[in-house]
Amino acid sequence: MKQQGTGRGHEDDWWRRLYGDGGGAGGGAAGDTGASDAPDTLDDRVASALRALAATGRAAPAPGDAPERPERSDPATGKPPARTAPPPPPAFPTPPAPIPLQATGPGSRPATPRRPVPPPRGAPAGPPPCAPPPDGPEPGPLPAADPAALDELVPDTALDGARYGSLTLRAASRRGDLARHRGDVRRDALLTVRFGSGRHALLLVAVATGPPAGAGAARAARDACAWIGGAVGRSCTRLAEDLRTDQRDALRSGLQRLTDRSYGTLRARAEERGLPPERYPAALRCLLLPADPECRTRVFFGVGPGGLLRLRDGAWQDLEPTAPDHLPRRAPADPGDPPPPGAGRGADGTRSPAEPFLFRTAFARPGDMLLLCSAGLAEPLRQDPAFAARLAAEWSLPRPPGLTDFLTAAQLRVEGHPKDRTAVAVWES
Repeated sequence: MKQQGTGRGHEDDWWRRLYGDGGGAGGGAAGDTGASDAPDTLDDRVASALRALAATGRAAPAPGDAPERPERSDPATGKPPARTAPPPPPAFPTPPAPIPLQATGPGSRPATPRRPVPPPRGAPAGPPPCAPPPDGPEPGPLPAADPAALDELVPDTALDGARYGSLTLRAASRRGDLARHRGDVRRDALLTVRFGSGRHALLLVAVATGPPAGAGAARAARDACAWIGGAVGRSCTRLAEDLRTDQRDALRSGLQRLTDRSYGTLRARAEERGLPPERYPAALRCLLLPADPECRTRVFFGVGPGGLLRLRDGAWQDLEPTAPDHLPRRAPADPGDPPPPGAGRGADGTRSPAEPFLFRTAFARPGDMLLLCSAGLAEPLRQDPAFAARLAAEWSLPRPPGLTDFLTAAQLRVEGHPKDRTAVAVWES
C-alpha cells in the first residue's frame, strides 16, 4: 500500500508542476492521495497545457491533438474510470469549416511551388506541330444541278475494292483540282463489276474520260463504261473460256468488236442529243480479270489516252506501245506475253482510225502490281520521276494497302497536273 500511495503522490506532483498549481517538488507526503484545492476538471487541464505551450513560442496543437496522458485510477476502487461514449452526431450535421489554403502562425512557411515536369528526352520543344495539310484543296462550289436531270450529277470521289483468288483489287476515281475549283463535275468514270460466280467468274474494270470541252462529258464517260460493261456481261461465258484456254487471238477480235459496237451506240446517242458525234466518245480503258486462281492471264483493251504499267521488284514497267524517256521503252517480256500491237494498226492488220484499238495480255507473277489509270494519273507518273518513285515506294509494301491508303497515295498532288485521276491496281499473291 505504501508503494501505491507513493506512486500516486509523484504522479499528482507531476501534474501540479505541469499545470502550474503552485506545488513544489516535494509538496506531497509519501502517503498523500493527490487531492488538491485547485480545480481539476479535464477542460481546466487542457486549457492550462495550451497556455504553457504558447508561453514557450511553439505552435499550439489543435484541440484534438493534445498529448495522451496515463489514465488515472479511481482512488476508491483502483480501477480506471469508465469511458463515456461521445454523443451521436446530429440528424443534419452542419458542414465543417473550409480548410485554409495555406497555414499561418508561428512555424508556418509558404508552400513550395511545384516544378514543371520536363518533356521526355527526344520530344520536340514547344507546342505539338499542327496536322499536315491535306494533299489537295478543299472542294469548291457544287456543280450546278438541273431539277429535271439530277442523274447527271457525279460524286467528287469513287472508291472500290475486292479480293478473288490470288488477286487484290483497288480502284479510285477523284475529281481534279481544276474541276473542284470551278465547281465542275468529275469527267472520269469508273466501273467495277463481276459476271458469273465461283471459278468461272470474270471481273471487269472500266475507266473512261469524257471530252475536255462541251456539255455531256461526264455522261459520255459513264455511258462508255455502261455500254462496254453490258457488252462484256452478255459475252462473259465465252470470254472466260477464251481466257482459261489462252485463246488470245479470239479475245482480241472479240473485244474489238464489242468496243466498236459500244462506240457506235455512243455516237448514235450523241446525235439524239444534238452533240457532234466525233466529240462525244470518251477515252475508254478496261481490264479483264479471271477469278480462277489457276489462270494468271490479265487482259487489257481500250481506246484513247491513259496508262497501263506494271510494278515489279519496286520498279515501274510501262506496258503501253510507247513510253517516256525515264521509263523503259518496253517492259521485259514474260513467257506468254505477246508484244503489244503496233500503234495505228487494228486487230486484223488494217489501218485503224485516229484512236486505234489497244489490246495486250500480261502474265501475272506473285508480287506484281498491274496499274490501269486515266491520263490524269498517267501523265504525272510518266513525266515526274520523283512522283513515280514515291508511288512505287507506297505500293511496294508486302501487303496491298487498304482502300483509304490507296486513295491517299493516288491523289498526291503534282504541280501542273490538275486533271481528274482514276487508278485501278491489281496486286498478285
